[in-house]
Amino acid sequence: MAIPMTDLKGQYQSIKAEIDGAVSRVLQHTQFILGQEVKTFEGEMAAYCGTKHAAGVASGTDALHLALLACGVGPGDEVITTPFTFIATSEAIVNCGARPVFVDIDPDTFNIDPTKMATRISPKCKAIIPVHLYGLPADIEPILSIARRHHLKVIEDCAQALGAEYKGKKVGSLCDAGCLSFFPAKNLGCYGDGGMVVTNDPKISETVEMLRKHGGKIAYYHSLPGFNSRLDALQAAILSAKLKHLDTWNDMRRRNTALYDSLLGKIQGIQVTRAPANFKSSCNYYTVRLLNPRVKRDDLRKHLDGKGIQNMVYYPLSLHLQEVYKDLGYKAGDFPESERAHAQVLSLPMYPELTEDQVREVAAAVETYVKGLG
Repeated sequence: MAIPMTDLKGQYQSIKAEIDGAVSRVLQHTQFILGQEVKTFEGEMAAYCGTKHAAGVASGTDALHLALLACGVGPGDEVITTPFTFIATSEAIVNCGARPVFVDIDPDTFNIDPTKMATRISPKCKAIIPVHLYGLPADIEPILSIARRHHLKVIEDCAQALGAEYKGKKVGSLCDAGCLSFFPAKNLGCYGDGGMVVTNDPKISETVEMLRKHGGKIAYYHSLPGFNSRLDALQAAILSAKLKHLDTWNDMRRRNTALYDSLLGKIQGIQVTRAPANFKSSCNYYTVRLLNPRVKRDDLRKHLDGKGIQNMVYYPLSLHLQEVYKDLGYKAGDFPESERAHAQVLSLPMYPELTEDQVREVAAAVETYVKGLG
């Protein structure tokens, strides 16, 4: 039986009546842009994350972009972030007219390494974006300590980490702002694109709300150069229906992660990721390192493909080596941990509905390949 990376159809079938009811409600009242559905969902998400405010936007990428603008980032500024993440993080920085400044990662967590951050801060630096990669929170306390010393804003990229916790607090509530993605494959995904900025700062929230609707508080009166970046009411209604299941789904992901770890952790050359104490991952992706030089990633992927097991590489080329950023002047070797990670990581199927038998099937396929090497 084929095992996909995620099973959106299975999830829909499990809560079909709730989703269909939410969609029908919006189709009946026909208020498709912002409105009560979005306002209700914003309140629910703020309560869930433990923040005072939440502003729905059109995507996770827009959430990062508008949050940066709301924090005062603009042309000529610099923003520190990780080179090992999806390009949306650095894309948002560039779209503000600012320059991404990369800092290498911690090899144990794949997240930005705060111990390497201080030397990268210049007088032009305005903000830091830590990414909670694969759902595991970045180490926020030392990042905030550095930010306070240098009067920098800190914006969490929570695109893969909704429901994750750092020392008992939900991600998104830890810094000046948190940015969420509701891309369909996320822990809480809609049926299209969607995003949100959560914050305890009323000014940041108010500015994002203005930016998302053409820079104004009132229709046809504009105070800022804004954008069309509104969360659709249909998506908000779907997300609101799904939100009540999120913690259960995340627990199911953690259960599957623990089983994967117990099975794959015994295989020579396969390194599983261990969450530090007081860090609770959302387990958005399940990612291992291939440390045995005899294990060729492309060959293992073909082996898994042949058994109908979908797999992905998140991410195959660090951002500092991407062609789009060649003008930044980075070169191979600048961030060795990120480069080692992009050569070694492999992500395996992970979703709440993944069964124990399927996890065992995936692990057995990996083990068969490794044993076949002798």
